Amino acid sequence: MKGFILSFRSEYYKSRKTLGFWCAILLPLLICSLILWGSYVHMRPAQPMILWLQFAGSILNVMGSLLLPMYIIFIAYSVNSLEHRADTWKTLFSLPISKWSVYSAKYFYSMFLVFICLLLFSVLTFGYGNLLGFLKPELKFNDYAISNLLFQVYLKLFLSSLGILSIQFLLSLLWSDFLKPMGVGFVCTIAGVIAAASHYKYAYLFPYSHPMLAITGISPKQGQAMQFDANLWNKEIFVSLIIAVVVFIAGYFIVEKRSVK
Repeated sequence: MKGFILSFRSEYYKSRKTLGFWCAILLPLLICSLILWGSYVHMRPAQPMILWLQFAGSILNVMGSLLLPMYIIFIAYSVNSLEHRADTWKTLFSLPISKWSVYSAKYFYSMFLVFICLLLFSVLTFGYGNLLGFLKPELKFNDYAISNLLFQVYLKLFLSSLGILSIQFLLSLLWSDFLKPMGVGFVCTIAGVIAAASHYKYAYLFPYSHPMLAITGISPKQGQAMQFDANLWNKEIFVSLIIAVVVFIAGYFIVEKRSVK
């Protein structure tokens, strides 16, 4: 456990001045701020539930369908790019820390950055929505409680992204250049969006479809007016978690075998 903590801390110090680290903070801030400005200019009074769905939906549609998978591709590569550029993989695995600690710390640090990014999205969506209601009192955002649904949706997005993260993390370990994992990830993301948008019945088996399925899986609660269910634990989430665990474990053995050559 000590080796894992040391490795995790090392990943933070190595990446804290990189674009990959700051994207986790700046991306939510930029997107939510732009949508706040657009909503302030163009949004008209309506039912509070409709206002929240318009505002939060604008952010979720931008983030969940295409941007989240591409962000994961970038984060997975950026965490490993320092070792690729400096050619320090053998040095890293020769340290008096277990290879499992080094490998898992890198993976969980990537997961941590994705979690921070989505957490900021959820906090800013909720905060900016209430700020919009304060700036334009005719938009009665405070009259509808959306916080529970909002945080469940972003948690669902996070869980749905773990399968993609495991695959892209492994690809970025195996390939030192950015174009190969980026190209594979981009093609798979487009295929996943098409599969989810066309309601292909087996789209839930393809991890790159999961973020979009996570958003479209929100449905009204039965028997409760103006309430929605995030459907947090559905089949695409379970598939995402299974893929994440299997690829994560398989990736360790692949990397360990390569590191001793």
